[in-house]
This record gives sequence, structure tokens and C-alpha cells, in this order.
Amino acid sequence: MYIFFPFFFQSNKGAKRHPWKLQRRPRITPFRFRAIAQRLCSSARDAYLGKVKEELNSVESENVRISNEIEDLTRTYIKDSSQLEIELEGLNCSLDCIASLGTEKGKADGYVDCSSDGEVALLNAKADYKFKMLELSHQIEKHEITLSSLQNLDGILKRFEAIEKIEDALTGLKVIEYEGNCIRLSLKTCIPNSESLLFQHKIEDIAESLEQNHELIIEVVEGTLDLKSVEIFPNDVCIGELIDAAKSFRQLFPDTSMLETRSSLEWFIRRVQDRIVLCTLRRLLVNFANKSRYSFEYLDRVEIIVAHMVGGVDASFKTAQGWPVSNHALKLISLKRSSQYSKEISLSFLGKVEEVANSLDAHMRQNILSFVDAIEEMLMQRMNTELQSDISSEN
Repeated sequence: MYIFFPFFFQSNKGAKRHPWKLQRRPRITPFRFRAIAQRLCSSARDAYLGKVKEELNSVESENVRISNEIEDLTRTYIKDSSQLEIELEGLNCSLDCIASLGTEKGKADGYVDCSSDGEVALLNAKADYKFKMLELSHQIEKHEITLSSLQNLDGILKRFEAIEKIEDALTGLKVIEYEGNCIRLSLKTCIPNSESLLFQHKIEDIAESLEQNHELIIEVVEGTLDLKSVEIFPNDVCIGELIDAAKSFRQLFPDTSMLETRSSLEWFIRRVQDRIVLCTLRRLLVNFANKSRYSFEYLDRVEIIVAHMVGGVDASFKTAQGWPVSNHALKLISLKRSSQYSKEISLSFLGKVEEVANSLDAHMRQNILSFVDAIEEMLMQRMNTELQSDISSEN
């Protein structure tokens, strides 16, 4: 981003200055330029945070509304279930009474000599009893179906409450599916576009997307939200260490009050998002550095950047925790000969260069290109010095 400042010039050289005439303003120093850039970055960040807070308030209001609906449905379920159980008990008692009356009536019929009219009445009474028993059986079956539906509704409500609990704890996520102990999450990670970071690493334009989308398939321990296993798609971020740390979450946070408000799943998702941000920014810087005369590659599993320099020397840098978001410097961990042209360089010579390189200014070592330029310059100087000493010794 470029910022232009107007300059005002005096009309006549050497003319007497007047307070009402426009004078030439002083040049903008690099320090003042960085301060202005940081101030603009701060205002943009405040606007972004304000938008995020508005979205968070909207989500919280929706969660409150859904929670109230769940409570109403739960109360209705409890009330209807109790009423149905009472009605079922009453119907069962009625069936028992009707069955006993029919049995006693049948026994009495065996000892009573009835007329033909009495026999017709008895047959009609038996038919009525059977019809009533059939009707009551149908009512019982209907109520049992209703009770089963309410029980299914209770299971759905409990599942919905679990999903709501996860989404509340992990704001910004979307639960795609929740079946048994398996949870499918859609994870959207916004990469911060910090002007100060781009200025520090001399990046003028960003072609890559600043939004990363991943899908997580998570298996949790039954009855809890403690992590059991995780798969991430696309698999472009190494999360093995985070999975191991999440599994020992209770050892990391033994305080029971903290466990009530946090879970290993919540902790894990936050760390995964942090990891995605760092990996994306590191790949962005490496891709930008590849436009130079060097060749770079980033090894995410070991968090190492390898620079292939001209002349057949490979430099390996260990990324500091939080780099490049943090202000920690890179560390040169090895210099290796990678071609036949560099075979004449002694290992002791490379060791001396490595030692001197790690003592350079920390600000220079924060920028990968500046660091590699400095290392290459030291290699050339020391090689020239050794060459001159060899020529002098021969003479």
C-alpha cells in the first residue's frame, strides 16, 4: 500500500519567509512511515474486530432463542409422557376388569338354564365385551406409538443440545454431522493480513487466498468431548503433536473448575486454527522468496525452511515458535554442501560461518531473504580471504 504526502514549495529561491506563505515540509523518515502504517493497520484491525463482535452477538442471540425452544419442548415432553403413562395404566386396568367380568359371566352361563331370549342377550353382551376390548387395545397401541414418538423426540433434542454445546464452545465452526461419537466439522480460518508483517518481509502483493477451509472428522470418548482420533482434509497441516497434546488435556489442566468450561476438543480446535495461520503465512513467505535467485522449501512436519543457495550450499533454518507472527528470529541450524562445486568448502569453514550467522542482528534474521543474503555474503568474503591466504603462502 502506498501513501502519498503533498509537499509545498516556496515560489522564489532565497526570498524572505512569511508566516502566511507555504513552506517545504520535512521528508517522511522510515520510522515515521512505519508508525503511520501501524496506525492505519490498527484502525483496520479495530474495524475487523468490531464486525466479528457483531457476528458473535448475533450468534449468541440465536443460541439463546434455540435454548428457550428446547426448554419448552422438554417441558412438553415430560408433561405428555407422564399423562400417557397414567392413561396407559388406566387402560390396562380396564382391560383386566373386562376380561375378568367376561370370565365370570361365562362361568355363570354354564350353571344357568336360560331361555332363548336370554341366550341372545348373552351373545350380544359377549360381542359388546369383545368389541370394547378391541377398541381399548387399539387405543393402547395408538398411545404406545405416541409415547415412542415422544421418546424419539427426546433423543433428537438431546442430540441438538450436544450440537449447540459444541457450536457455542467453538464459535466460528459449523457442525456438518454428529452421529454417535463421531463429529464432522467445517473449519474456516481467516489469515490476518497485517500491513506491518507484509512491510517487514517486503511483500508488496498477496496472490494467495487469505481464507483457508478444512474439514475435520473427530472421534471423541463416549459421554465426553475428550479427543480420541482426528482426520483433517485437505491434509496440508501437520497436527500430530496437537492430537497427542489434546489426548493428555486433563493432565495439562488438572483443575476441575477449568474442565467444566473447557474441553480437549475446544483446546484442540483453537490450536489447529493457530497452526493453519502459521503454516499459511510461512508458505506465503517461502513462495514470495522463491521469486528471488534462491530456491526455498518449507517442511511443515519439522518446521524447517531450506534455502538452496547459488554455489551448491544448502542452508536449513529452524522457525521460532510463532514465526512470522511473532518477532522471534530464525536460527541457522546447518550449512551443507549439495553439489560438486561446493565439495572444496571445508566443514570447519561452514561451521564458522554458521556460528557468525546466528550472532547477526535479530531484526535481520527475522526476514528469510535478508538472512540468506547475509550468509551468502559471509561465505564469499571468507572464501576470498582463504583464497588470498593460499596464494600468499604459495608465493
